[in-house]
Amino acid sequence: MRLFELLLFLSNTGLFALTVRLKKGRRSFPVFAASGISTLLLVIHWTVEGYRVQLFFPYCITIVFLAVSGYSYFKKTRPKKFPRFMLGSAYTALAIMLVGTAGLLYAFPVFKLPEPTGEWKVGTQTFHFVDTKREEIFGDARDGKRELMVQVWYPAQAGTGKYAPFVPDPRILRYMAADYGLPGFTFQHLKYVSSHAYPGAEVSSAQTSYPLILANPGNGSSRFLHTSQAEYLASHGYIVAVIDHTYNTFATEFPDGRITTSTTNDLFSPHDDYRTSIEIRDKLGKVLTGDVAFVLDQFELIQSGQIPSHLKGRMDLGHVGVFGHSIGGATAYDASYDPRIAVGIDLDGGLYRLRDKEGLRKPFLFIHSESYFGQLKRVMDNRVYTDAELNRMGSTREWEDQVTEDKKLELERMRETVVEGGQVLYIDHTEHLNFADVQFISPVFKMLGITGKIAPERANSVINAYMLDFFDMYLKHQGGILMKGPDHRFPEVKFVTSL
Repeated sequence: MRLFELLLFLSNTGLFALTVRLKKGRRSFPVFAASGISTLLLVIHWTVEGYRVQLFFPYCITIVFLAVSGYSYFKKTRPKKFPRFMLGSAYTALAIMLVGTAGLLYAFPVFKLPEPTGEWKVGTQTFHFVDTKREEIFGDARDGKRELMVQVWYPAQAGTGKYAPFVPDPRILRYMAADYGLPGFTFQHLKYVSSHAYPGAEVSSAQTSYPLILANPGNGSSRFLHTSQAEYLASHGYIVAVIDHTYNTFATEFPDGRITTSTTNDLFSPHDDYRTSIEIRDKLGKVLTGDVAFVLDQFELIQSGQIPSHLKGRMDLGHVGVFGHSIGGATAYDASYDPRIAVGIDLDGGLYRLRDKEGLRKPFLFIHSESYFGQLKRVMDNRVYTDAELNRMGSTREWEDQVTEDKKLELERMRETVVEGGQVLYIDHTEHLNFADVQFISPVFKMLGITGKIAPERANSVINAYMLDFFDMYLKHQGGILMKGPDHRFPEVKFVTSL
């Protein structure tokens, strides 16, 4: 909770207490003075911190109390007597408003992202790329070509000015709310969350170049929901480019003001058979993998100066990594077949296009949630679902048998990457959304089981530590300590030694 919104809420609570506890004849000046303080705090809050809908009740309470108490104080009128039930109803309504506000502020805080821990300051820049060689198949793109927004975080010289906002364009927040089935105003306060990156800052001259890492959000996610990971890696000496996969994000804003929304979910029907669903996912995956290859092409043009940017000549394109979350993790794996990419990380994503290629012959790290590893463990243990379990899941034996066959192939792919120097891990008490910044948005997610029992800050620090160690090992030829086995500093991390 921010300072002045907290003070405003406390001043409203004080107003309520004064009104209830003081006798009618003694309320006039204390309540008027307290109302004046609340009004001052409201003005400062609006000016310094900005309006947010979760404080609608305190705004109303402050204005009404100022008007009523001011009228009563200056008119010197004797307070009117109201029936006891009316006063009781008013006090009850005020109490409900204040309790409701406290709940909203708890559920939707203006949180702070974890600060990057590396030695470098962080800069950020956003690019708009159009792939003239690929037709857009998921929506109505300008000129019918596939176009992408890509945000880059990088080691910067000492930054000046304000940090870039966490959310690139507040207009997309209503689409995010709709994606969660919530009213459009629900996440508008996220526009007040700040990143730790300086927009347009010069690239740090501490090194001549920095390894490049490409990153991929999950289905219905967004590039800004990997800000903390990108900032962390950038502060440790990497250039990190997070790709908004157009029509697979909940919303993507373009420089000309257009906003595209997710359409890829429309590809899937609950009535599809398993193989049809897999074919559709593979079709989507092919586009996402193509996005990574195309973006890497564009960074080669930036490196040579054919696309203007102060990143020119500053990327070490001989050491390129990739990571992603959910289907973005599968994209990272599939994109790693590109010979330009040296190493990759999959954050809790099931693989696609498993039957299209031979196994990946390069190091790759799989970091899974406890729940996803539980699904893999069932396959490894050859455990078959009972009829009662299938009924609870709303699934069929035929469907789950096909899932099992694909998971066996997925496990084989993991084994192959371990032979090449990779690892398979899972983190205790995590769920799928602990691998993106969505875990910071609301503590209610944890209560509902959307995120795991682990604290978001702890999950973030553990995941970042293992990602950095793995990339350092293969892109900088240093580190690799955490890849050797369990570490007492991270007891949540479990190595899967038998696949």
